[in-house]
Amino acid sequence: MSTIDQQFVEYIVKTLVNNPDKVTVEREIDERGVLLSLSVDPEDVGRVIGKRGATAQSIRTLLRVLGTKNGARYNLKVVNTDGVEGGEAPVAKPAVETKAEAEGVGELADQELEGEAPMDGGEAENELAEKTRAELADLDDLDI
Repeated sequence: MSTIDQQFVEYIVKTLVNNPDKVTVEREIDERGVLLSLSVDPEDVGRVIGKRGATAQSIRTLLRVLGTKNGARYNLKVVNTDGVEGGEAPVAKPAVETKAEAEGVGELADQELEGEAPMDGGEAENELAEKTRAELADLDDLDI
């Protein structure tokens, strides 16, 4: 039997994801409050977290409101469920696997420095850079 907080999070998340049947919310109570662990299909994790974590933060804010009403402190954890036993996150691979790959990256960086000029951001970016330089020059003139 699920509680009102579990039903609340489940309802919100199921409206966001493509695979609502794979949404589960587990509830644990400890000394810090109520921990809700949210599991979704690996394909939907990005939808739940959102850009820069904005969607997950919004859900946490709504939970805080619910907690104020119910006199409880809620925490939400999005659990990684991409086929790993126990929902634990897999070990990340290092960015550079071998010394040869590392040297290859260094060669590419050298070629970019020696080769063509970096991509130009356009006229708007140049205007912004000029404006910023002017503002910094004005700040340097201040006697503080």
